[in-house]
Amino acid sequence: MALALTRAGWECDAMLGREHDRSGAAAGVDLLLIATPDDVVPEVAAIVDPDEATTVAHLSGALSLKALGPHPRRASIHPLVPLPEPEGGARRLLSGAWFAVAGEPGASEDLAIEVVTALGGRRLVIPEDRRVVYHAAACIAANHLVALMGQVERLAATIDLPLPAFLALARAALDDTADFGPAGALTGPAARGDMATIGRHRAALADLAPDELAAYDAMVEQAIRLAREA
Repeated sequence: MALALTRAGWECDAMLGREHDRSGAAAGVDLLLIATPDDVVPEVAAIVDPDEATTVAHLSGALSLKALGPHPRRASIHPLVPLPEPEGGARRLLSGAWFAVAGEPGASEDLAIEVVTALGGRRLVIPEDRRVVYHAAACIAANHLVALMGQVERLAATIDLPLPAFLALARAALDDTADFGPAGALTGPAARGDMATIGRHRAALADLAPDELAAYDAMVEQAIRLAREA
């Protein structure tokens, strides 16, 4: 985030970590971003001395503004993109990404929106009592998808096939989802009602990789549900 904002023309002070004194982190800046794991955001916010002129924001998709406790100006800016490393993450943040934005009405909300505008992003407004649902959807879209590709990699390895052989298939399925929606993009045995093939899949997994069967069954259930909706 610091790299992206610097490239967008903002001045970013040095970042502070666990080893630093963070009590004065809000002094002399317009915006303080708390970029920690969710479970320590309240703890870190409580360490920082409140400053009447500074907006304190977290980057969590699941937490409300209450996590920022005593600060008079509070906001939240959650980028809806995966950020596995700084350079690629900065490019994604500057590529028209979606951001879930919240803030205390007035200066804090305006500053959060200004951040998204500076990055060339698009803004999502999520009701405070639905942020956890929003974040669950985000995790399914990114983290669970990656975990599924991990399962593909493990199964492919049992027949000496590389993961890249399946990536074009996955990308095409995502492109189809963008073009036709999930129900319209669904193909394969669940979409055809071909339970015999699904049964053969299950038998093969039970024999060769029984620890993969539960995840397969869970996704077959979701595919059948989608097929029925279609």
